[in-house]
Amino acid sequence: MSRAGRAAPLDALGPGVASDLMAKAAAGGRVVGIGIDAVDVDRFRRVLDRRRHLTDRLFTPGEQAYARAAADPVPRMSTRFAAKEAVMKALGVGLGAFHFIEVEVVRDGLDAPELVLHGVARALAARAGVDRWHLSLTHTAEVALAVVVADAGASAGPAPGSGVAAVPAARP
Repeated sequence: MSRAGRAAPLDALGPGVASDLMAKAAAGGRVVGIGIDAVDVDRFRRVLDRRRHLTDRLFTPGEQAYARAAADPVPRMSTRFAAKEAVMKALGVGLGAFHFIEVEVVRDGLDAPELVLHGVARALAARAGVDRWHLSLTHTAEVALAVVVADAGASAGPAPGSGVAAVPAARP
């Protein structure tokens, strides 16, 4: 930050830094869509309590296991549900375009969560040219949020641990 409290211009960062950052940004592809969704955690809890079978329709076994590893699984399920809705929005499709279970939020250890698409969701993403997803999840006791960016035409693979994944093949 400069003394005036503003960010320094890119060229003030040093020789080559600005051009390196600009090249990386240019290689990032194009944004196909952005999706955001918020879920009221208590309301989602009530829905899951009333319709116990719904968990199996919304979440993969891996997502369910991850959520149930917490003392209260509902906030984790809420963020994953928000991510699924955000993917629909990023692809520009409405409810019913694919099954919720076809979008999976996976996490390996302490790495950032990533998206894995299956079935129709995967086909829609491929048709739109999406080859990378950017995902951000957060929750409080009251609300769960997900932001998803669908990226197409990326020439370089994601940075390890970046939370960005190429659209991978369906997992067994």
